[in-house]
Amino acid sequence: MSFFRAEAKERIWRFRDALIGGCVSLVGLYLAVQGIGFISILGTSLAIAGALLVFAGIQRGRFRAGVDGAGVVHVVEGQVTYFGPVEGGSVVVAELEQVELDPGLDASPEWVLHDQSQQPLRIPTNAEGAETLFDVFASLEGVRLEPMLAKMNSNLKECVVIWQSKTPALH
Repeated sequence: MSFFRAEAKERIWRFRDALIGGCVSLVGLYLAVQGIGFISILGTSLAIAGALLVFAGIQRGRFRAGVDGAGVVHVVEGQVTYFGPVEGGSVVVAELEQVELDPGLDASPEWVLHDQSQQPLRIPTNAEGAETLFDVFASLEGVRLEPMLAKMNSNLKECVVIWQSKTPALH
């Protein structure tokens, strides 16, 4: 018997980074108000760092879609690899040309990663380890995270381009 409902536990775990940041901020504020000299400066620094962690944690929490999807995602040294039950593949992050969010055929949307050399790599948003894609997408030049998160948490009807590389001019 558990004190929390399963849905509440899942929600808390989804936003764990933001909750940790809130705790760090509270400790920092306490030290800033109660401390003198260096302790007060340390507390202020902790409060600011905690606030930044809250902001990043909320974004990461909105990106996490669960881990009940098919397959496993690994990101190692600039390469995204997806091991799916039927298909899989890998994409080098530096060679990405386009990232799309597809509503998919079933209930789970999919990330579609396009590069120049092969077929698009389709990764369910709720695959195990898919939350590591947040850092990959955040590292892409010109990506806008807030619209991406808004699209991800809406009811998509059609495929949406999240990011596209800048194509060089021909003249």
